[in-house]
Amino acid sequence: MLPSPAGALPLFRFRGIAVSVHWTWFLVALYEVQTRQGLYRSPIWNAYEYLALFGIVLLHEFGHSLACRQTGGQADTIVLWPLGGVAFVSPPQRPGAQLWSIAAGPLVNAVLWPVLAGLSYLASRHWAQSAPDTVELIRQVARINLGLLIFNLLPIYPLDGGQILRSLLWFPLGRARSLLVATALGFVGVVGMAWLALHWESLWFGLLAYFAGVQCWNGFRHARALAQLE
Repeated sequence: MLPSPAGALPLFRFRGIAVSVHWTWFLVALYEVQTRQGLYRSPIWNAYEYLALFGIVLLHEFGHSLACRQTGGQADTIVLWPLGGVAFVSPPQRPGAQLWSIAAGPLVNAVLWPVLAGLSYLASRHWAQSAPDTVELIRQVARINLGLLIFNLLPIYPLDGGQILRSLLWFPLGRARSLLVATALGFVGVVGMAWLALHWESLWFGLLAYFAGVQCWNGFRHARALAQLE
């Protein structure tokens, strides 16, 4: 279900971490740029906005990867695809290491939020008349970053919030039971996402619900296997 690094186009390598982008990302980028026309005076700003999204997601995934390395884990690949980004991380099987590796991603967005909010405020005060497209771009990037932060912190496995919850539960419940609880709650969240997809007639929410459901099921099966081993 996750994008394979073998099917992605390599972009660059930073601190030993190979970054690539799945080919479907370009199709979605073209679609998004076309559907959001009218927000700016020139369509080129729609492309700038999508590139900014690319950058925010990339920083988020680097947060996961570099934090994982701090715990002594392995992290050497990041793949960007239409549903976001995937940092292939393998932290040590300890709750603290898992927690830091996961929480560092949303922490990047949390640090960016006041910076982008401040830039948006200053831009609207000083450039509203002279550079309205620049002001709108900064405003939209700030909203995108905040939206990604809030969405990722939802306690729905396998979103970051669900995995953070699992790591916190790992301390009192152990490895297997914490994953069982997190995936069970994740299924509830998947049902909610599916309902929103139907209510809003949103293809993207439908795809996200399907992706989360598959990952929840895989996590649930893994938790049962761990419980049997224990």
